[in-house]
Amino acid sequence: MSTAVAPAPQITGRPVPGAEKDVLSQLSAAFGSKLKTAKVVRERLVEIVIDRSDLVPVCTFLKNSLGFEHLSCVTAVDWKDHFESIYHIENYATGCMVQVNAQIPYDDPKIATLTGLWHAADFLEREMWDLMGVEYTGHPNLTRILLPEDFRFHPLRKDFAQEVDRQYITRRKLRGGK
Repeated sequence: MSTAVAPAPQITGRPVPGAEKDVLSQLSAAFGSKLKTAKVVRERLVEIVIDRSDLVPVCTFLKNSLGFEHLSCVTAVDWKDHFESIYHIENYATGCMVQVNAQIPYDDPKIATLTGLWHAADFLEREMWDLMGVEYTGHPNLTRILLPEDFRFHPLRKDFAQEVDRQYITRRKLRGGK
């Protein structure tokens, strides 16, 4: 019994010309109206904006169908009326990157985790939970990573009072750093 195995793409260390246009057309064909915006920002960079409910299907498609094997960044932005969780996902074979902006309502800052697709999401999502307060549902260990466990705030939110942070840290230092 023999099975035909598709040859792996040759990695030359050089970007594949036009790869971003191909990725954009495949994403548009697969997800169509679920993409709020989809565009080529510059050579080798595609940006898409989606709703949070479409994050896992889009990222699964990117990884399994288009060969995007590396999640290099997860960050979040507080736009005052909504949050965005932003992901940079790279394909080494083509030199292309897709930036996925998933919009999250301000009154319910929750989005599915990507730890099942990329292990790199573990610490990156914990950092965004710690600093922005975006909850990554299904995350295996969503705990503080940079700030003390008893810290009650998320300091990168627009509504965070800077004076509270300074007083809190000073009191902690006066008590011996606990």
